[in-house]
Amino acid sequence: HRRRHSFPTRRSSDLLSPELLPAIVSVSLARGARHLAAAGVLVRRLDAIEDLGSIDVLCTDKTGTLTVGEMSLDAAVDAAGEPSREVLQLAHLNAALETGIENPMDRAIVEAGRAAGLSTDGWRKVDEIPYDFVRRRLTIVVAPAAGGGEHLLVTKGAVAAVIDRCALQPDQRARLEAAAQALGERGVRVLALATRRVPPQPRNTVDDEVALAFAGFLCFADAVKPDAAAAVQALARRGVRVAMITGDNRHVAAQVARQVGLDPTALITGTEVSALRDESLWQRAPHLAVYAEVDPAQKERIVRALQRTGHAVGYLGDGINDAPALHAADVGLSVDRAVDVARESADIVLLQPDLAVLERGIAEGRRTFANTLKYIQITTSANFGNMVSMALATPLLPFLPLTATQILLNNFLSDLPSMAISADHADAEVLERPQHWDLAEVRRYMIVFGLVSSVFDLLTFGLLLTVFHAAPEVFRSGWFVVSLLTELAVVLVLRTRGPMWASRPAPLLLWTTVGVAVAAVLLPASGAIGGLFGFVPLPAALQAALAAIVVGYVVATEATKRWFWRTRARPPGRG
Repeated sequence: HRRRHSFPTRRSSDLLSPELLPAIVSVSLARGARHLAAAGVLVRRLDAIEDLGSIDVLCTDKTGTLTVGEMSLDAAVDAAGEPSREVLQLAHLNAALETGIENPMDRAIVEAGRAAGLSTDGWRKVDEIPYDFVRRRLTIVVAPAAGGGEHLLVTKGAVAAVIDRCALQPDQRARLEAAAQALGERGVRVLALATRRVPPQPRNTVDDEVALAFAGFLCFADAVKPDAAAAVQALARRGVRVAMITGDNRHVAAQVARQVGLDPTALITGTEVSALRDESLWQRAPHLAVYAEVDPAQKERIVRALQRTGHAVGYLGDGINDAPALHAADVGLSVDRAVDVARESADIVLLQPDLAVLERGIAEGRRTFANTLKYIQITTSANFGNMVSMALATPLLPFLPLTATQILLNNFLSDLPSMAISADHADAEVLERPQHWDLAEVRRYMIVFGLVSSVFDLLTFGLLLTVFHAAPEVFRSGWFVVSLLTELAVVLVLRTRGPMWASRPAPLLLWTTVGVAVAAVLLPASGAIGGLFGFVPLPAALQAALAAIVVGYVVATEATKRWFWRTRARPPGRG
């Protein structure tokens, strides 16, 4: 289900085929991967670099990405909201003896318990009912180490999931829910704790998680990253909308969203997502900023809903519950410290969970895609123009315009600067918005600029035949020089959408182009070397005339480029 930039390729015999496309793509992606690695971003799937540049929605978990991710137990309080050592002791037993999925909240509980001088001495573990994303609870069954007596169930989990299993009067339930909401609105992540004494039995199941006695709340602090809001804004400037997808309580999620610059009112819960039909979710998903209290299946469903409405989606997550969404996203992103299944499901791994690094990665992906697209557009238009010129000229000439050897040499020399396109700069406006493959635009580009090239080819033919009455060797030498110089010049003109003099090309591209241009001019006059390819020296008057044609071609292409991008920017329906 990954979104791929599928560049069309043809048989090598096809005149319009961009000959170096595989090499250009490989070099561009390898260079992009090297730059990202230097910034702390590891690319596991190479073509994900370009996919990263195409995303316009980034779905991200809260913990460790928008928040610091250093969870600490802020307080253990009873039902009345008072600090309680007994609640901390029960939570410590639950966290220290559980053997399921390792998580930062259990680590924080254990550390707080040890700091308070607590241990599991005097208790032995009897059974465990592991956490799952449907129940959203974890139960540990313990018994006195000395033996005998009843067993004690200690259940910890999401507030609603635990309260639902407690024996409470309506007013008691309402009071506890209000207390949890108040804590959540302060940005505190809250878990609930409950217990039940049961007779000894060989095994315990979820059916035993009933008629629990509510014990208290566990309050966790995880500060918002100082630069999270700036990173969200930077992504927005790149045309990437951030959506938070978390299993946390809606009130906590809303508070974090408010602090990082997301709209806390554009929020939906997992329960509401489950109640929506696919068509309704498709309509609502593009307008939502926060998804709270969601399970793994719902995360995947949200990603697919965004894709269904035409968005390219990146998903950043580090937990086992993120794996389905990571696999479904156009670009799956994880962090180096993530669980194995999350890292293996991801296309790109961040050495640090930093949205600022990710923003630079998106820019690098767009630059890589832009340079690849430059090569495709420039090469297809040049090949199309040459094809039209050859098709028109060959029936009218008593000799071949170029020999096979001269055509191969022309292709070889013109391709050398193209290899340097991968190192070129990209226009700022290209980096500001997602880039997508548009075959119709490439076709229009090819025809417009290819025909401009053909017009000047025909002018060259007319000049050589009617003004200078060139012999076959002189004709081929003259057209070879003009053809090669125009192909080199057009790279510098078309590499940017703005004026060519206002955008400096990369040094490697510039000097490679200049070097090949000098070789093209000197080759016909080089004596034995030029003679080897069938070239002859050109008269000074002819050289001056051919230089004028090259200058005219550059001016015409620059003017056509301005017209092309100006008309493309107009709203549909306007002339």
